[in-house]
Amino acid sequence: QLVESGGGSVQSGGSLRLSCATSGDTFSGRCVAWFRQAPGKEREGVAVIYTATYPGDSRAYYADSVKGRFTISKDQEKNTLHLQLSSLKPEDTGTYFCAAANVGWCLTTPHHFAYWGQGTQVTVS
Repeated sequence: QLVESGGGSVQSGGSLRLSCATSGDTFSGRCVAWFRQAPGKEREGVAVIYTATYPGDSRAYYADSVKGRFTISKDQEKNTLHLQLSSLKPEDTGTYFCAAANVGWCLTTPHHFAYWGQGTQVTVS
């Protein structure tokens, strides 16, 4: 089970930190990601992080629209995934979801991920 938190309403240029907690070891050795979905639009991957060939070698990739503004991180000890959102723009508005795959390698398409949170709303005005 994945549970997101940290969403809210901010002005353009503001920051938020999203968190995604899991009660199990859902993040261990898996590709994990943040997606977002705006009203009337498809769900899009904004950031993924995967465990490469050995523990600790986590690599992150970002959508071009958020590169340099968002940072994904994983706290393995606390089983928590974070997404730091900075320099927010109105087009960042949407529901943000965390997701975990059954494998360690990543794609940015939703069907790659088996586990999803319920989402947290981010509104930028």
